[in-house]
Amino acid sequence: MRFLLALILGAHVIAISHAATSAATNIGSSSQGTAPLNEFGRPDFQGYWFFGSRTPLQRPSNLGEKQTYTIEEARELEQRMQEQLDRQDAPLDPNRGAPEKGARIGQEADDAFLGHFVEAKLYPIDGQYKTSIIMDPLDGRIPRREGFMDFNAKRRAIGLADTDGPEGQPLSGRCLMFGAAAPSLTPMMMNPNLQIVQTEDYLMIMTEMIHDARIIRIGDEHFKHNIPQWMGDSVAHWEGDTLVVHSKNFRPEQSSSRSIMISEDFELIERYTLIGDDEIYYGFTVHDEQAYTQPFSGERILSRNAPEEKVYEFACHEGNYSLPGILAGARRLESEE
Repeated sequence: MRFLLALILGAHVIAISHAATSAATNIGSSSQGTAPLNEFGRPDFQGYWFFGSRTPLQRPSNLGEKQTYTIEEARELEQRMQEQLDRQDAPLDPNRGAPEKGARIGQEADDAFLGHFVEAKLYPIDGQYKTSIIMDPLDGRIPRREGFMDFNAKRRAIGLADTDGPEGQPLSGRCLMFGAAAPSLTPMMMNPNLQIVQTEDYLMIMTEMIHDARIIRIGDEHFKHNIPQWMGDSVAHWEGDTLVVHSKNFRPEQSSSRSIMISEDFELIERYTLIGDDEIYYGFTVHDEQAYTQPFSGERILSRNAPEEKVYEFACHEGNYSLPGILAGARRLESEE
């Protein structure tokens, strides 16, 4: 029975990998001879790139297995998104009253500011407007395993609250990391810019928030020590003009219930294919038998920034002063109770 289960799972992984390879090959073949090469004769990924997207990671449940929008549907959706941004950008009533005691204090002013980092635009992939980034399974949904407990759930299960210590706060709130294990996976809505530096043997991907840098070794093997690292252990090889990256040994603290939950077994396969001068086709497949019932795959486009749109210094609330305030506030509430 175990052999049969392993055989079925292996066949599924091969099918997903084949589908991702075919997509990258089809897109890459249409741009052969147009992608710029570096001094080593490889596609030149260097530069500043935008990885934001209005296409959601998961497909809305009401769309079922509908994988693409028509051009008319895409334009209508963009119009609705722009109308929402306009409403969000409207001035707040200066005469509004103070919130009631104990009421939640929102970030309406910040929301209006941050919402415009990603314009109301859908980026097509090979001429198609996708309904979600995830394309396998066919419903475009993350196949989470029922009962899986990630790092954060395990903390809560033993009675540790979010404000019992700094470890309970999000990594971004502690100024350690921002986003998921691999930022390109998820379409961030705030400062979604990254820089790629490339040599013959390395590819470095650094995001603007908060200068998280992945150093990918090309033509190398994984480390033998298996020590978990914040950005994982990433190695790569070339398949034609596509750079295929295999990453594992991520720290489980990077699990995100809002996007990609991970366990110690999380592994990631990524495919980077340069399309002309200004676009990178990005495909990925996630493997984690603890967290998911099957592997899942997605694809998206990274677009080159204009020359003036570089990555600038990101100071994570200038000294992390917010964290002592959060913990001190929690202790004050406890004393009052």
